[in-house]
Amino acid sequence: MKALLVLLLAQLCSASLVPEREKDPEYWRRQAQETLRNALRLQRLNQNVAKNLILFLGDGMGVSTVTAARILKGQLHGQGEESLLEMDKFPFVALAKTYNTNAQVPDSAGTATAYLCGVKANEGTLGVSAGVTRDRCNTTKGQEVTSILRWAKEAGKAVGIVTTTRVTHATPSAAYAHSANRDWYSDGEMPPDALQGGCKDIARQLVENIPEIEVILGGGRKYMYPKNVSDVEYPHEEKQRGTRLDGRNLVQAWWEAKPRGKVAEYVWHRRGLLALNLSRVDFLLGLFEPGDMMYELDRNNDTDPSLSEMVSVAIRMLQKNPRGFFLLVEGGRIDHGHHEGKAKQALHEAVELDRAIGLATRLTSTQDTLSVVTADHSHVFTFGGYTPRGNPIFGLAPMQSDVDRKPFTSILYGNGPGYKIVAGERENVSAVDFAHADYQAQSAVPLRQETHGGEDVAVFARGPMAHLLHGVHEQNYIPHAMAYAACIGSNRGHCNAAARPATPLLLPFLGLLLLLLC
Repeated sequence: MKALLVLLLAQLCSASLVPEREKDPEYWRRQAQETLRNALRLQRLNQNVAKNLILFLGDGMGVSTVTAARILKGQLHGQGEESLLEMDKFPFVALAKTYNTNAQVPDSAGTATAYLCGVKANEGTLGVSAGVTRDRCNTTKGQEVTSILRWAKEAGKAVGIVTTTRVTHATPSAAYAHSANRDWYSDGEMPPDALQGGCKDIARQLVENIPEIEVILGGGRKYMYPKNVSDVEYPHEEKQRGTRLDGRNLVQAWWEAKPRGKVAEYVWHRRGLLALNLSRVDFLLGLFEPGDMMYELDRNNDTDPSLSEMVSVAIRMLQKNPRGFFLLVEGGRIDHGHHEGKAKQALHEAVELDRAIGLATRLTSTQDTLSVVTADHSHVFTFGGYTPRGNPIFGLAPMQSDVDRKPFTSILYGNGPGYKIVAGERENVSAVDFAHADYQAQSAVPLRQETHGGEDVAVFARGPMAHLLHGVHEQNYIPHAMAYAACIGSNRGHCNAAARPATPLLLPFLGLLLLLLC
């Protein structure tokens, strides 16, 4: 009864938070009619050939994360629940089933193989079929599968990878590597039997498999340098030193592999990146941290570029190719924030990814650029507790537990490091700074690392043939639809005409009717 009274009181208090215009029924009717008019316009399908393809991947960005990020973005700009993410403006939305071939709840490597290579795979494996067993180097040969990045490169397009993780992490590496273990970043992380079996580490594959990737931006310097070589930015930190056992300098190898007469630039500092004259650069490698890049909230604006800044440079570089481009953009540390139970870090990473999406929208045209936004998997992240309109997304629910009589935050995790027992009871969150960037939200089950979630993830699409992404799909369908739109890869039988004009949905039926009448 007392909990109900608290809830009713919260609802009464929140009445004053309702914007005046929303009290008028006509506001909602007008809004619905405008949405209806926009939906009707979608009957004129954009069937142009996609010159450019951009795949935005929010690692761990499940639907609850998208919703919470929308609220956070709104609150950062004096709005709230009614605000829109850039991805919310995409007209076509689908759901993707994320399971791996051997896992109900997937990992980022098997899922990356699905949405980049078009083939579902076992968890922990990259760029290979489900015939490969994790850790078993000797199962890899003949099981390699190629990615949409390679399909685009073979079609003469420019290609690029931008990530906030190390460039050898699960998502980006599925674009170019084939590995029985996602953790084989350098040969220093590989077991002797894998090395003896002839398997290559992921960093080496980055340099050797597709040497003409025009843009590679992210973290992961230490996997490119010999073991114990000091890092250029952190020379006195042992954990940031090179990890390679073969003694190779892969940054040098990357540079040497470029065609004669082409200009290749390597940068490790934000200032160096932004100072480049991109019109004179043919290939760009930027590695801004020894491992993953910093969280956006912790980023040193002097030394590390933001995801938006990297995307801006990448698009301007790739747009020089008259045949178009493919760009993979990963907001990779959304996932890391969730694994650490740090919802504030995760959500600010999602907002920065959305900012990059908006920037890319302004730099390209929906007439020739197909943009797709999705996630590899979800997390056991949730927010609830009957919070009133305008409640801070990182704030408390307006009620106490009717069991232990303690307050709780709206954001919670199903499992993870936020499980805390103090004097035999659940921790009283009012005694801690739950709005801190590194606060670990409470969880139901104690784990050192919070886990992925198994539910479907959203797929947002805009541009040529975006309507092919609709309904509920297997995750591996995504690159096939994108390749069809761009006339790349194996399915090109429909690409005889130089372009497919945008046509109203009813036109084929009208044509048939005319034939019958004649």
